[in-house]
Amino acid sequence: MNDIVNPIAAIAAGQETILAEARALELLAQALGNGLNEPFVHAARLLAGAKGRVIVSGMGKSGHIARKIAATLASTGTPAQFVHPAEASHGDLGMIVETDCLLAISRSGETAELSDLLYHCHRLGVPIIGMTFKPQSTLARASTAALAMPDCGEASEEAPAPTISTTMCLALGDALAVALLKARGFNKDHFGAIHPGGKLGAALKRVRDIMRVGASDPLIGPGLSVPEALKAMNAGGIGAVGVIENGTLIGIITDGDLRRRLTPEMFARDARALMTPAPKTIAPDAPVADAIAIMHEKRITLLFAVEEGRPVGVVHMHDLLAAGVR
Repeated sequence: MNDIVNPIAAIAAGQETILAEARALELLAQALGNGLNEPFVHAARLLAGAKGRVIVSGMGKSGHIARKIAATLASTGTPAQFVHPAEASHGDLGMIVETDCLLAISRSGETAELSDLLYHCHRLGVPIIGMTFKPQSTLARASTAALAMPDCGEASEEAPAPTISTTMCLALGDALAVALLKARGFNKDHFGAIHPGGKLGAALKRVRDIMRVGASDPLIGPGLSVPEALKAMNAGGIGAVGVIENGTLIGIITDGDLRRRLTPEMFARDARALMTPAPKTIAPDAPVADAIAIMHEKRITLLFAVEEGRPVGVVHMHDLLAAGVR
């Protein structure tokens, strides 16, 4: 097969495109501090005030960006849904109700497929946020808040496919989503609650969500004999046992302690003699990510979860692996 790609030309084109998009994003950020600031704040307030959902729509490449913006809004605490403008004209307008807010995207602001959507929203009194590059366009004039971005062209003059413009729309959508989550006080706990799946969701869990309790959380007194302590460790099945005195965790005995300290003479002593005092612990409401960091730093495989010095559970590296956390 003939290789038609000139490496030097390909790299040059790639760099030119990325740099052109970076320059456009700088101009967009500057615009937010100048002429675009009031419409941006107005748009954020409209989105935050919506009692229903944010309906995001666009045609073609703008539609792909609209889908991503809707997903980002939904994942950061703002209920949102993508509605295809062409399908809207054939029944999907029924998805939009008076309590919603529309975010419509069109580079030219003259996308014909948006017309029925805009008319429907005007009829219902649904606020419209228009994202376009033409401040005098139909979309801008129909909008409650018009986000007219600086027109920086596209990456290729020969074939002006949406490149720079879609990058700017995507960035502005992200900017709105982050402004809303900060305004609402949306934090890691909220984020974790709607991202329970995958590695990200697992890392956002709390220690309490995966720690072992009851019989799986072996605890003994300091005066228990070493042979009895070993039996308790075997029964727990985690390779360790916590040592408590008056309900407070004062030490831990692990497989490593046995390898380092267990001698024939030790069998005649008690758990206090074998334990490692003042073990590393974690709060049950701490993020699982904190438990991982401690285990990696200290090169240990488990942590007792304690509240006011009293053990309430134990989290093992196996539990983290089973939960999908690395």
